[in-house]
Amino acid sequence: MALLLGTPALAADDAPTDIKVVGHPDPEGLLPDQTAPRAVSAISADFITKQAATLNAFQLVNLLPGANVSSSDPYGLSTSSSLTLRGLGQDEIGVLMEGAPQNDIGYYYAYPAQFADAENIRQISLAQGAVDIDSPTVGGAGGLLSLTLDDPKTKFGGLLDLSIGSYNERRVFARVDTGTIGSTGLRAFLSYSNNRADNWRGAGFDTRQHVDAKLLGEWGDGNRASIAVSFNDADNSIYPSPTLADWQAYGRTFNLDRHYTDGDVNYWRLYRSPFRNVYVSAPVHLKLSDRLALDSTTYLQFGYGNSPYGTQLSATGNFLGTEELTQPITLPNGADAATVLGNFTGDQFRAGNVSKLTWDTGANRLTAGLWFDTGTDRVLQTYTPIRPDGHPVDPWGYRDDAIRTADGRLLAYENERTRTVTKGFFLADSIDLTPRLTVDVGFKGVDLLHDGRNYLPGPQDRVRFDSFAALPRAAVHYRLDDRQQLFANLTTNFRAPDEYTLYNVYDGAGGVSSTGTTHLKNEYSVSEEVGYRYIGPDFSASLTGFHYHFRNRQQATVIDNGGALISTTINAGSQTSYGVDAELDYRPAKGVSIYVSGEYLHARIDSDLPVGGDFLPTKGKHAVSAPTVQLGLGGTYDDGLLFGSFALKYVGRQYATFMNDESIKGYATLDMSIGVHLGDLIDHRRTDLRLNVINATDPHVLSGVEAISTNAQDTTGRNGMTIAGSAPAYYIGSGRAVMATLSRAF
Repeated sequence: MALLLGTPALAADDAPTDIKVVGHPDPEGLLPDQTAPRAVSAISADFITKQAATLNAFQLVNLLPGANVSSSDPYGLSTSSSLTLRGLGQDEIGVLMEGAPQNDIGYYYAYPAQFADAENIRQISLAQGAVDIDSPTVGGAGGLLSLTLDDPKTKFGGLLDLSIGSYNERRVFARVDTGTIGSTGLRAFLSYSNNRADNWRGAGFDTRQHVDAKLLGEWGDGNRASIAVSFNDADNSIYPSPTLADWQAYGRTFNLDRHYTDGDVNYWRLYRSPFRNVYVSAPVHLKLSDRLALDSTTYLQFGYGNSPYGTQLSATGNFLGTEELTQPITLPNGADAATVLGNFTGDQFRAGNVSKLTWDTGANRLTAGLWFDTGTDRVLQTYTPIRPDGHPVDPWGYRDDAIRTADGRLLAYENERTRTVTKGFFLADSIDLTPRLTVDVGFKGVDLLHDGRNYLPGPQDRVRFDSFAALPRAAVHYRLDDRQQLFANLTTNFRAPDEYTLYNVYDGAGGVSSTGTTHLKNEYSVSEEVGYRYIGPDFSASLTGFHYHFRNRQQATVIDNGGALISTTINAGSQTSYGVDAELDYRPAKGVSIYVSGEYLHARIDSDLPVGGDFLPTKGKHAVSAPTVQLGLGGTYDDGLLFGSFALKYVGRQYATFMNDESIKGYATLDMSIGVHLGDLIDHRRTDLRLNVINATDPHVLSGVEAISTNAQDTTGRNGMTIAGSAPAYYIGSGRAVMATLSRAF
């Protein structure tokens, strides 16, 4: 939405070849400059290196306008977190790293704890509204988060970071740069990090091992090719999410059990989530002639993980889908009933390519491109024995150790395999009508296919959902002078139903508790932005107004499916949102930057919500997880010896139900850092010592809505029926943490 900070601009005499830089040189400002005809904010490596080294990408963009981040732990290790932009959820936000999509292929979520280490990130940009037409993402109405990795250094060197902190936090990060390798022109870096911290509340601990690598070759007139690899191996404890009644009764003591007793399904070791993921991206830029260029990014993803839970299982009375099992299953020690590990495992593969040709004729820049993406998602809900001390036999939930039926079949509550194929094309033209005025027009067509198989006995076997979306767009950018810009855009987006909505859900007693459907309509949105930017040498500002209209608004939530917490969506009908984002960056002296951001958001539901055979009177209600007001205040200081930063964020009230009969109060968080550059006192190599305080004021708050509901209280529908209420669940805001880091370059 709102843009930011100074940027290179054309000189006022309208000579297109006469360019001068009027913005501030990065890294002197808090955030980098922007010139796009849409709202984009960004943070640079200079700001990132002053923050706690463990923070993930969601936490790092928390200060930007429209970004509402809920984190369950201070160090960013937990998967229990969320990001909304302008009130639009995480499944509506595209995430790219080195041009490759990071979103889950089945549920569209992205998991920031799996992304690259902060030391390897050169920039994080956040487009709060319109995204690039060539972005290989589905469901980008909420915006686009893009991570750009640092290029390998041209000279041999390395970096070592050592961190210790609250809750027994221990982290080591090491990176080696090869420098230019002989006469090949190639250069590379390889990094490894190891992180461990106890849970800040309750029993448990989190571990994360991570490897990043990048190989880069550059030649000729801007030609370059690279390949980047990120490997993540994590084992995290789940933080339980309370209802409002739980929070009022227990506060931060709402936790899992620290010690195991026989039959206990809430023992913390039954809620540890191991995951392994590999992300590969290979972007290429080739200048084919003076006017023609090719950009192509090929990507691969592999991932396997388990989100387990404790549950009770009986030897008899079981069903497989709708089939009754007449023979008892074998439980540990031949018991009639036992506590077991309920597994929810996902095994994903994804591959794709997005390529475009750009032809620059002078007044026109014509772009034509293709996107192809294919992947498979294998989802299983199985059961694994636990040992007498409560430790799972296999926390990964592999099938070899899973409990089976008497005839050898896998005992499963859910057993699906979905293949998703996305094909897209796009055409665009950027027209310089005058040296100051540029008009962009474009069209993107996307076809998405879910083709799946339900392996459980029952009325459902195969599922298939195929839809096409036509996505036109237009934008205008006008330079008033060498410091001021105006921009406006109109963008369309769509979001196909996630794969979970396609499948039957069985109740464990031979019935169908929820019928899957392939007749759901795509969410479709039309959004507009109008903005102004001022770019000066010591002051920059941006103001952006936005408007959205949604049809078939798909609202993400989490449901309890046999004990497993599963992401799914609710069709919330029509919705209209409008508001204003603002940013300013003031640089009163060298090394000093003050940043202020804010958002006002008016998000209203335009239709009543169908529930059962009636309608909830939701028309005119405020949208869920959409705070009306957000404010941010941040700053950095660096005089060559001492440095520091602070980030203060206020998030207003958030509703948790479509009926607005339950909400959480507004709250504020504060992060601070202080450090000293020791290099000049030792050997002139970069040597920094810094202290970070995360959530310095230690607010005892609910920081966000994990699972929405239609109504918390019993409500009379439009047709007179009583619609029973159900309690939403929330994230508990993380506690204060202090971390010290010694960083040394070699």
